Amino acid sequence: MIPFISKRLFVALCVCLTVSALSFALMFLSGDPAIAIAGSGGRAEDAEAIRIAYGFDRPIVVQYFDWVGSALVGNLGQSIYFNVPVTEIIGNRVGVTLTLGFISFFVALVVAIPLGIAAALRPNGWIDRIALVIAVSGQAIPSFWLGLMSIVVFGVWYGWVPISGAASWQGYILPVIVLSYYAVPELMRITRSGMIEVLGTDYIRAAKAKGLPMRLVISRHALRNAVLPLVSLAAVQLGQLLSGSIVIESVFALNGLGRLAWESLLRSDLPVVQAIILILALLYVLLTTLADILNAVLDPRLRGAS
Repeated sequence: MIPFISKRLFVALCVCLTVSALSFALMFLSGDPAIAIAGSGGRAEDAEAIRIAYGFDRPIVVQYFDWVGSALVGNLGQSIYFNVPVTEIIGNRVGVTLTLGFISFFVALVVAIPLGIAAALRPNGWIDRIALVIAVSGQAIPSFWLGLMSIVVFGVWYGWVPISGAASWQGYILPVIVLSYYAVPELMRITRSGMIEVLGTDYIRAAKAKGLPMRLVISRHALRNAVLPLVSLAAVQLGQLLSGSIVIESVFALNGLGRLAWESLLRSDLPVVQAIILILALLYVLLTTLADILNAVLDPRLRGAS
């Protein structure tokens, strides 16, 4: 197990280094960052002063290693727009994104796994057809449209829930429903296909022949093996929910990292954009690495496959 974990951690470290390099390069892909900060009305003298003040006149390699070294000790730079540390801005916003992402992920699992199991037990039955409708609509309907329609129906027409902001827990109801709806199809599909495959194996037939109740066959035998691909997919889905909530946060006026990234792009606040991309990407790498390790714990055969 230790060699397996060591290999996975080494791969994760390599990915983290690559992500940090790409995040740093974003500052320079659109041209001279000093000119972008100075704005369209800035003079050449202003751009030169900004270039010196922010160290853009130094070699790029030196700037990169300085930036990585500062990031390792928690210093992600200074916001150009707000003129405060980036960590302070992100600290004020990250709670909304984490709350929205984790609750949406939990809701998606609670809906997708039982529905996928029920659909696998009765293929082509009415539950399976409902699952198919949810899967197709979840992948076809744009998230911004569903968010706007939910605001109009449940917030404006009926007034059941707040339509924007997160002043109370009710403000998370519509965003969580909309965001989790797009994680349900993939989780449900992989649960259904995994259960169908496992339920057709010999050891499941033997368990049924022994007279075990179906709920024990599913919980003790089938689900353990069917859940293996679900673990990896769940880690990816959680990463997507955390990093892909920019549309939902904008529609429902939630002050999370997604909305902050959009606002920072409009303001050319490049240090904030860099930091958000780096944090979300590293979180994504962490989740997928933990999923690989958990899969190896559940299925010892995977340890030798590495």
